[in-house]
Amino acid sequence: MQIKFGTDGWRGVIAREFTFDNVAVVAQATMDYLHEQGLAGRGLVVGYDRRFLSRDFAELTAEIAAGNGINVWMTDGYAPTPAVSWAVRELKAGAGVMITASHNPPKYNGFKVKESFGGSARPSTTKALEDVVASNLAAGKRPRSISFSSGLSSGNIQVLDAKTPYFRQLANYVDLDLIRRAEIPVVADPMYGAGSGFIQELLPHALEIHNGENPGFGGQPPEPIDMHLTELADLVRSGRYTVGLALDGDADRIGAVDETGEFFSSHRIFTVLLRHLYERKGLRGGVVKTVSTTRMIDLLCEKYGLQLFETPIGFKHICELMLENDILMGGEESGGLGVKGHIPERDGILMGLLLLEAMAMSGKGLRRLLDETMEEIGNFFYNRIDLQIANEAKEKLITRLQAGGLETIAGRKVAGENFRDGFKYIFENGSWLLIRPSGTEPVLRLYSEAGEQHVVQELLKAGREIAGI
Repeated sequence: MQIKFGTDGWRGVIAREFTFDNVAVVAQATMDYLHEQGLAGRGLVVGYDRRFLSRDFAELTAEIAAGNGINVWMTDGYAPTPAVSWAVRELKAGAGVMITASHNPPKYNGFKVKESFGGSARPSTTKALEDVVASNLAAGKRPRSISFSSGLSSGNIQVLDAKTPYFRQLANYVDLDLIRRAEIPVVADPMYGAGSGFIQELLPHALEIHNGENPGFGGQPPEPIDMHLTELADLVRSGRYTVGLALDGDADRIGAVDETGEFFSSHRIFTVLLRHLYERKGLRGGVVKTVSTTRMIDLLCEKYGLQLFETPIGFKHICELMLENDILMGGEESGGLGVKGHIPERDGILMGLLLLEAMAMSGKGLRRLLDETMEEIGNFFYNRIDLQIANEAKEKLITRLQAGGLETIAGRKVAGENFRDGFKYIFENGSWLLIRPSGTEPVLRLYSEAGEQHVVQELLKAGREIAGI
């Protein structure tokens, strides 16, 4: 069996790849790694989401940690990933483990490792973990554990309230009193995930939907994208609410619906929040975005005189830059956003509160805030499509694109190329097309952005033709 960590953790289908035996192997490798790095003595935080068997997998991880002489703080119930990450940082723990498959379909679960700084494991760390897994399997090493009840009795496993210190940090970062006084009519959709109850507890006037116990997530992945938020949008369109906020399965990603009832994409959220942090909160620093993220961020950085960094897709790359530089904000196309003065980690709940703070301070809705920005930097339209492609055809496409030679696409001259993660073609007016083959699935992702919607569609169509799909 080969264990591979993806953009954030190891994931698999429950009872197929994600079994108790395999989780035990990964947990043992994690404990071995902590011992090797001299971090075992600082203890381990373990949290979990609301997926099928998540608590059981978390208890198994705690049992193996305790069996390896590592003290454990395990959350007293389901918890958002950012709350677990904050606990790692506040407790000065050696690491954290979060049992979650984030936004994946209900049949998946996952094992996220959080480093001592309270953020996603860096690529060098996940590579080291994979190597320890392989070494242990080759040597036939069996996981060491004690029972959960024994760990509780001995004090090696302690129950952790992760919510209270996390709420305290949120209250330090945003003006909750201002948001509460503004009484913005807000409806939140935690999508049956680990953020359920959190926004309503922070803002008693808010309505929460889809916050009950439902490991099937209502029959759809807990991913806060347009097609999954129809009920949230309908509630805003009813006129009773002026904003909708949505969280993914472990609450580290954010989605929104503006006052018109239209889906407010992660690109728009990033843009509005960067402006809010810079202009209203007076914060400064560099900005990080992934290769598939909107050009609006580039133009705002030019306007503000902020240094912009661009990374491959995956928040772990953003996290590395947040650790190495003075970064104000980092974000990715999938809705993961992190900010200065918190943890180098995505936090959907904090981003939702910052959106409400921006509305409360300005007295304006999200659409109006975006329109004001676009009046300054121009209009932008964006779309992404995912296509099925046979692995053989995908490899041939990669070879062809690596060879270069594309001078025009859809009748437009290619002015620049960026092959950092996929194949990004930039045109003279700033519009762009990204052709990105998946590294793990028979999938080809096409992304495009332009000042006019029809140009986006033309570029995506050209991308399909280039791929022969």
